[in-house]
Amino acid sequence: MDPCPFVRILVGNLALRFPLSTKPSLSRIHPSTSPCYCKIKLKNFPHQVGSIPLIHANTQNPESCNFSLQKSLAACFSLSKSQVDRIILKGDSSYKLSMEVYADPDGSTCGLASGKLLGKVTVPLDLRGAESRPSVARNGWIDIGRNKSNKNGSSAQMFLTVRTEPDPRFVFQFGGEPECSPQVFQVQGSVKQAVFTCKFGFRSSSDRNLGSRTSLPESNTSRNWLPSLKTDKDQSAKERKG
Repeated sequence: MDPCPFVRILVGNLALRFPLSTKPSLSRIHPSTSPCYCKIKLKNFPHQVGSIPLIHANTQNPESCNFSLQKSLAACFSLSKSQVDRIILKGDSSYKLSMEVYADPDGSTCGLASGKLLGKVTVPLDLRGAESRPSVARNGWIDIGRNKSNKNGSSAQMFLTVRTEPDPRFVFQFGGEPECSPQVFQVQGSVKQAVFTCKFGFRSSSDRNLGSRTSLPESNTSRNWLPSLKTDKDQSAKERKG
């Protein structure tokens, strides 16, 4: 049986840069020292929190920096085929990934409480064909809000990569009575196929009695070893004395 089609939505390579400014911006939040984080949200999923490193304002491609962002993953959402089908039926425009970017002046919230909201980002997701081929929904800089304290009106920007990729899986389900007849089924939609079955038990009551009788001589034999061991020790002690 073929694996079940799943789709993963991956968010990573996050970086944040502020416009050049000689004064502290965004109240008492200084762009060069404040830790920043984001809440990544997808409908019908719990939100996930990811940290965002700050980079120099003149940096064009954060992947070329020494921040090791090439393989950084901030969030991952997994969708089943039925979920993907429902989203496609409703229309691609109705399903989006949203991100709220925060700065924490004191470095104490760490995403557990609300810091200073810097801005929001929305990325539309097109899941058509996502079960069979990877796709990049966003890869680059995006404005997250207007920086009013800067005279030229430039805004803070965040770099992010959002992509979808197929994630086929084999789904298994346990059945039967695990203590005497465990069974494992491979599941694909409404179809179940047994891949492992095992049954424990005695064929008859005589087998049960035979098992109990055969265990007795073994226990008696183990007890009979003790006197022989004691005799051997006494004999070796006498030889050493002699």
